[in-house]
Amino acid sequence: MADVRVVELAGIGPGPFAAMLLADLGADVVRVDRPGGPGLGVDPACDLTNRNKRSVLVDLKAEDGAEAVLDLAARADILIEGYRPGVAERLGVGPEACLARNPRLVYGRMTGWGQHGPLAASAGHDIGYIAVTGALGMTGPAAGPPAAPANLLGDYAGGSLYLVTGLLAALHHARAHGEGQVVDAAIVDGAAHLATMIHAMRAAGAWQDRRAANLLDGGAPFYDVYETADGGWMAVGALEQRFYDEFTRLLGLDAEEAALRAAPARWPELRAAIGARFRTRTRKEWTGVFSGTDACVAPVLSLEEAPAHPHLAERGTFVREGGIVQPAPAPRFSATPTAVRRPPARPGEHGAEVARDWALTPPGSPAAT
Repeated sequence: MADVRVVELAGIGPGPFAAMLLADLGADVVRVDRPGGPGLGVDPACDLTNRNKRSVLVDLKAEDGAEAVLDLAARADILIEGYRPGVAERLGVGPEACLARNPRLVYGRMTGWGQHGPLAASAGHDIGYIAVTGALGMTGPAAGPPAAPANLLGDYAGGSLYLVTGLLAALHHARAHGEGQVVDAAIVDGAAHLATMIHAMRAAGAWQDRRAANLLDGGAPFYDVYETADGGWMAVGALEQRFYDEFTRLLGLDAEEAALRAAPARWPELRAAIGARFRTRTRKEWTGVFSGTDACVAPVLSLEEAPAHPHLAERGTFVREGGIVQPAPAPRFSATPTAVRRPPARPGEHGAEVARDWALTPPGSPAAT
């Protein structure tokens, strides 16, 4: 993707992550930062979502600010913004203005609620977006409240990944037909779409609309998480019978206990038996028991522990760059391998470089801001 130019209007959350993913894939991503930064108090040197990017400073409220962004848009393939609906238009860098300068431009809009609807102009965050789609209501124990899955499910899965998918599809269309367009990526749409299989199972009568009552939500004792003797946790996903048989054999359940799988009414007994067995050894000991088998059991690791897992270490799933351990670019390519090429871009540090490479001229050039 080295021939793809991307303009990112600085924001927080899913927009920057989407731009990082494009940058990881090789695109030339220029982040347009505003003077003073986003105000989150995060050291720019540690903001990994700005890796593999370059940064210019533009004050969009200044007289020549919009023109500077339009100059970039005229030379870009993709533009990403994450403002509330109407804000980009008021700043003079909305889709109409940008597409007038570059009819082939793919204009990506990343929001929580989308560009229209009763809540479109309202503030929000990940937890609210996944709440109204039903996704949050599927998490957590039956007797407790739903469990917030950080901001991975909404912001990044339902937001960033759907935006990137849309941008690449629209870019393919633009290059084939010379026609740009607007991509309206809403977290509520993406999070709802992620649950397509669950909706299908519910329609078929194979999913109950309540927590911890189903095959994949902890309702089944052979698809759950269990505490070990040292307070650690092991994740069990022994769904298929042959994997379940391997799991129960290695766990040490007797034949009568293992047979409870076939009697859902007695699953509480099976869960208790599995839990009792796991509490007899430490997480490290159980990891050794199940390692390399088809029992579908894995230790629950912390963020700090994960990079040292033998499988992830051998694959290079995490890399250390600039003194920071971070996830490596994904997915992998046989002909065009990806890499962390640049550390997180500091606001404005590439103004002159971008002006040169993108053939920008003052006063529209970011180097002049």
